[in-house]
Amino acid sequence: MTSKIEKPVFVSRRAEQQWSRMQAVKLYRNGMSAAEIAGLFDVTPRAVFQWVAAFWSGGQNALVAKPASGRPPKLSAEHMQRLACLIGEHTPNQLRFEFGLWTLRLIGALVEREFQIRLSLPTLGKLMHQLGFTPQRPLHRAWEQDQAWVQRWYDEQLPAIRAQAKAKGALLMFADEASIRSDHHSGTTWAPMGQTPIVRVTGQRVSVQMLSAVGPQGQLEFMLHEGRVTAEVFIAFLRQLMLSHAQPLIVVVDNSAVHTAAAVRQFVQATSGHLELKFLPPYSPQLNPDEQVWKSVKAHVSKQLPANKFEFRVAVRLALERLQGMTAVVKGFFSHPECGFVK
Repeated sequence: MTSKIEKPVFVSRRAEQQWSRMQAVKLYRNGMSAAEIAGLFDVTPRAVFQWVAAFWSGGQNALVAKPASGRPPKLSAEHMQRLACLIGEHTPNQLRFEFGLWTLRLIGALVEREFQIRLSLPTLGKLMHQLGFTPQRPLHRAWEQDQAWVQRWYDEQLPAIRAQAKAKGALLMFADEASIRSDHHSGTTWAPMGQTPIVRVTGQRVSVQMLSAVGPQGQLEFMLHEGRVTAEVFIAFLRQLMLSHAQPLIVVVDNSAVHTAAAVRQFVQATSGHLELKFLPPYSPQLNPDEQVWKSVKAHVSKQLPANKFEFRVAVRLALERLQGMTAVVKGFFSHPECGFVK
């Protein structure tokens, strides 16, 4: 199956058409078949033959896209390029707007401020698609995150930890804890248009603390706890990990006070090297593949309707046990691009 060709960002549909035609003719002259070229540019082989015939009869000028009929665009090519740079390289608050996310209304305000041109929301939507922008759910990162430290983690610290685990014959695991509440809901349900569906759930707001650790071969260990997670609770979880695995353990965690407490350090020292803790860069939860455990469990449990605290705890445990049996899925958590485990 032929994959699509990677295109640059164009300031107009006309420029994109002209580029595609010239690239297609160039590939045909280099020996690629019309069918393969059609697959790359999402056109028919007949269109490719028409472009080639036009080129042979009139040269590159015959491939120039005709100007669009109707009213000329309000924004010039220079305006379009400037707008793409402003939105692609800055957040709204960096450009002295009140909010941090680009909406069409904010983009309209930016266009009016920069170019003294007012555009409608539908026109702005078409404009952003022409520039190669789509509405997306953003990833949130703490201001305090040290990007240089994160890069050192990718380039130096994580490879060193993996090499140490291999040389020592230790099992490398990433651990974390999270809380899930009974009033956490996600997902959608089908309903008649214009009628917002109502799902009856319990009004009790109960929560369960979840501790888990995952290994790159799909291992998953977990423990449920009611109440605040303290250093003593974390130590109990570490004991559970050591009982479940005979080989030495290297456990990677974040820098929370629970993980760095004196009691935890003393417990680790008392294991005589059987257990080691390694720490992620501060404010960098995306580096921990165990984060995907909580996303999976919360998404699964939030679609159920537990009637009380007992049923809620059972639902959480069943979701974790279900995930525990899906070693391929857990192993896939390490392929998440941001955790940097698989390059």
